[in-house]
Amino acid sequence: MADAFSVIPASVLRNLSDKLYEKRKNAALEIEGIVKQLASSGDHEKISAVIKLLATEFTGSPQANHRKGGLIGLAAATVGLSSEAAQHLEQIVPPVLSSFSDQDSRVRYYACEALYNIAKVVRGDFIIFFNKIFDALCKLSADSDANVQSAAHLLDRLVKDIVTESDQFSIEEFIPLLRERMNVLNPYVRQFLVGWITVLDSVPDIDMLGFLPDFLDGLFNMLSDSSREIRQQADSALSEFLLEIKNSPSVDYGRMAEILVQRAAALDEFTRLTAITWINEFVKLGGDQLFPYYADILGAILPCISDKEEKIRVVARETNEALRSIEANPTENFDVGGILSIARRQLDSEWEATRIEALHWISTLLNRHRAEVLCFLNDIFDTLLKALSDSSDEVVLLVLDIHACIAQDPPHFRQLVVFLVHNFRIDHSLLERRGALIIRRLCVLLDAERVYRELSTILEGEADLDFACVMVQALNLILLTSSELSELRELLKQSLVNAAGKDLFVSLYASWCHSPMAIISLCLLAQTYQHACAVIQSLVEEDINAKFLVQLDKLIRLLETPVFAYLRLQTIHMVAESIIWSFDAASTAKFCIQGFAKTFKNCAIILFRWW
Repeated sequence: MADAFSVIPASVLRNLSDKLYEKRKNAALEIEGIVKQLASSGDHEKISAVIKLLATEFTGSPQANHRKGGLIGLAAATVGLSSEAAQHLEQIVPPVLSSFSDQDSRVRYYACEALYNIAKVVRGDFIIFFNKIFDALCKLSADSDANVQSAAHLLDRLVKDIVTESDQFSIEEFIPLLRERMNVLNPYVRQFLVGWITVLDSVPDIDMLGFLPDFLDGLFNMLSDSSREIRQQADSALSEFLLEIKNSPSVDYGRMAEILVQRAAALDEFTRLTAITWINEFVKLGGDQLFPYYADILGAILPCISDKEEKIRVVARETNEALRSIEANPTENFDVGGILSIARRQLDSEWEATRIEALHWISTLLNRHRAEVLCFLNDIFDTLLKALSDSSDEVVLLVLDIHACIAQDPPHFRQLVVFLVHNFRIDHSLLERRGALIIRRLCVLLDAERVYRELSTILEGEADLDFACVMVQALNLILLTSSELSELRELLKQSLVNAAGKDLFVSLYASWCHSPMAIISLCLLAQTYQHACAVIQSLVEEDINAKFLVQLDKLIRLLETPVFAYLRLQTIHMVAESIIWSFDAASTAKFCIQGFAKTFKNCAIILFRWW
């Protein structure tokens, strides 16, 4: 310290701490000249003493003017050292950096000015302090004083120039520093960070793309900033990176896919659109790298298919189709169970389009990886059954297609029908709203005779007799009226002459007995008229209650439909023959009615009113 006082006049030191800027500036110029002379003579010991004096007695002083003078003095000493300044930077730079957090805004301003002048002198040698300087600049970019911000911006531009031309800059050491700050919300800091990302990405020798996963989430976070300028800067940076990804032979798709999946569910529409656009490109470019992430990607795509924004819906659908068109092998980290789990969860979506696409995925996996899907059947089966209650007919039909595909195996077929009857039992409204649709579709997909035989077997031993009656009535109505079951009706009509028809009639008979009207209509369909009369006569002791009359009315209406046209024609033929042989129409009519009179009394007249 004594050496410093011996080479710097006391008047210079007094002026260096003067309140007037001009005096401090003149003192700094004198220090510059003194240091230059010492450097030319190679007296670095005294130079170190001068720098120490400026750092301790001035920049560390409690007096603001002393601190300002110390900063100007350190910059002047660096200018005086010129090309030899590098060996003294460890003494010069730290006290300047400390001044960036000074409470006095003017001191912070002079710190920016001092470091700017120091950087101009040392250029590349300056890089060893880069991380600390970057940290300081990051804070100053949001400084409360506009003059300090302006000075920090000038310094920032110079530092960027130095970094872009330096071969000593370490991107590996810088990235952790960048990553820590990427989720800062301050708009000035965000602009500062995006600026650095853009500049470093423009340097050919710096591989920012390789470190993109470290700060990608932060960039996406900026897309929803309240400042339009920041949103545009972040979008521009992301667009440039996506272009580089398309042209790069090696990209870490996996880590970025995890980030994009999260951002695809963002509240901000622009963020969602950007994320789903990136995912779309990744699906096209990523190949087998993305196999382990397909489930997560699908989890992001399916909700976006029903997004309120059309642009997002369009990209999501395109991505979904591209993803489904890729045929992957489970041995290649393709997680069938994970994708099934995502599809199952999306069946609870409030949006019909999403539920439909989830079902398409289950169907696709069944077709391509049947064995693997059946291994997870217990995880999805209940959900698929619940989906039969869906408000959308299209969803229900797709669910039935999947059930039919699963039920190709006999054990699964039995399980499906058992669960279906169970669901109808616990939810009668499902039987009323969807029963006909479900049964008819299954008959088309799985063979009507097979379906009806299985249902009959299950209902034959049904303990809940009221439910069994309702279920049989529903099955009977479908059997008699649905075009899909026309072949089954034709087979039953041949019951008296065809062994297969007889076997089917017997198979249905036991369960159809749960409903008097169902068994009567079955007998009439099978043309077992004598047995029909026997059944009618057996009902003589039955209570004629409201339910009975409702079912009777339905039977009467059915007898007037085209399906029983043959019965009406046979009756007319029978009556005509009776008239021809007996010439007593009244007697014939009386004879025909007598078989029903004991049970239905006056109702029989209604039953055959079409005579």
